[in-house]
Amino acid sequence: MTSTAVPPTGVRRLLPADPLLRRLALMSLVNTVGNGLFVTVSVLFLTRSVGLTPGKVALGLSMAGVCGVFAGVPMGRLADRVGARRLLTVVGPLEAVAVVGYAFVHSFAAFVALACVATVLERGAAAVRSALIARMLPAESQVRSRALLRSVMNAGLVIGSSGAALALQSDSYAGYVAVMVLDALSFLGATALLAGLPTAGVTVRQEGGPAGSVRRRTALRDRRYLVITALHALLELQFAVLTVGIPLWIVLATDAPAAAVAAVNVVNCLLVVVFQVRASRGVADVPSAARACARGALLLGAGCLLYAAAAHGSAALAAGAILAGALVHSLGELLTSAGGWTLSLDLADPRAHGEYQGVFMSGQAAAHVIGPLVVGLTVVDHGQAGWAVLAGVFVLAGAALPAATRGAEPPAVAH
Repeated sequence: MTSTAVPPTGVRRLLPADPLLRRLALMSLVNTVGNGLFVTVSVLFLTRSVGLTPGKVALGLSMAGVCGVFAGVPMGRLADRVGARRLLTVVGPLEAVAVVGYAFVHSFAAFVALACVATVLERGAAAVRSALIARMLPAESQVRSRALLRSVMNAGLVIGSSGAALALQSDSYAGYVAVMVLDALSFLGATALLAGLPTAGVTVRQEGGPAGSVRRRTALRDRRYLVITALHALLELQFAVLTVGIPLWIVLATDAPAAAVAAVNVVNCLLVVVFQVRASRGVADVPSAARACARGALLLGAGCLLYAAAAHGSAALAAGAILAGALVHSLGELLTSAGGWTLSLDLADPRAHGEYQGVFMSGQAAAHVIGPLVVGLTVVDHGQAGWAVLAGVFVLAGAALPAATRGAEPPAVAH
């Protein structure tokens, strides 16, 4: 900030002094406000205005999610070849066109085709943005910067979701289309902000021999990186717990009021916005990142057990157990996210950040696709025993990460 006035702490967190990071934060804010608008109204638009059944919407989104799993690696490789910033200037407008395209969907086949294209662009863009950040920001500030960007992203989603209330209230085709146009404008706005970013690259420091003598690694043949991606993907199942498991559990198995679903979302979003940067402190290298994931996994497991306890007792006790579980769960999310960023970056070949980030993002996308199924087979089908199984999965995956990373030496880089 150039002003001599000292802004409030929350503002300083969302508007960093560094001009490069500030522009990246503004890009994230613009993009996620639009995403929050669209995601909030998309299902109602497809069911009430297009006329698709909820089952068809769920099937189409699942098919699109599968397509998105395979988008990260080719888009990441393309970013390594042509440059992340240049690629995003093309992908952003394409995303804008895709979201406006929903206004012209009138059949299930058209919905599936468009959803697959939009999801491929979305997941691919996420990998490319991650590679862009890896190349733009100094290595020593990567985790803290990404924590700040994640706080901004959650704030944007909250703003967008709140703004979508008008469209939900009108429940009209025109209102839903207006939201799509605003989301498209957010993609174009974020793309325009790319113009102010410098052209940046990463130079590998050779430990000996002529430049270029070190052979470039390939992410899909990097066994350690693939194992770590898979283990962290298991921790990503936590998001299906929040979006699918908790709502169904509250309605089907507890006496907690339905409003507790909204309270869980508020608790989670607020904690991420306020504490993600603080949670990233101390995560400075691969060992500390793996330990952070292990601690976070323990908290995720504890959260699952608290959710299970909500099946007993009065409505007040059930709501208390759910909210306590959401608090513990969210703290675990903060740690596993901070640890995951460091692992994905520090163990990647800096000459192939796009490909490596594509692999890591594909692992996350796969977890998001199978997450609802896993939650259904555990929590929905087996109740408290299912929660115990999920808790065990989280704890074991977290405990395995320190062992999987032991002895790993990240490549030396110079920005």
